[in-house]
Amino acid sequence: MLIKLLLIFLLIALAETANGIVRLRLLSRRLGNRRARIASLLSGCLIILLITWTTLPWIDPASVSDALIIGTLWLGLMLAYDIAIGRWAFGMRWEKILADFDLRRGNYLALGMAWIFLAPVGVFWLQYEAP
Repeated sequence: MLIKLLLIFLLIALAETANGIVRLRLLSRRLGNRRARIASLLSGCLIILLITWTTLPWIDPASVSDALIIGTLWLGLMLAYDIAIGRWAFGMRWEKILADFDLRRGNYLALGMAWIFLAPVGVFWLQYEAP
């Protein structure tokens, strides 16, 4: 199961990176920074939902607890990925990296991280437990 989790995480990371590039290169210029961040949050959540919906049966979690473990691992990996990219690929200061999680500043990365954590549980419930 761990190899499957890592492969799907890589897919999510690539898709979310592309989503971020679209926000920076296209949406920010056309919609403005605030609206672009909201649009990117919504499209990112949709991307995560679609990937989770299509791949969770392949992982085949046996319980809600397994789905929670999947979400926890994806969250930890995505946090590490985002911080590493920001810090070492773009040379961002720690203050700027932490600011990206601050909802009061109009940054929605924390909501996206909550979504990646909860998506496996929600999809598991819909696919396996819903009446």
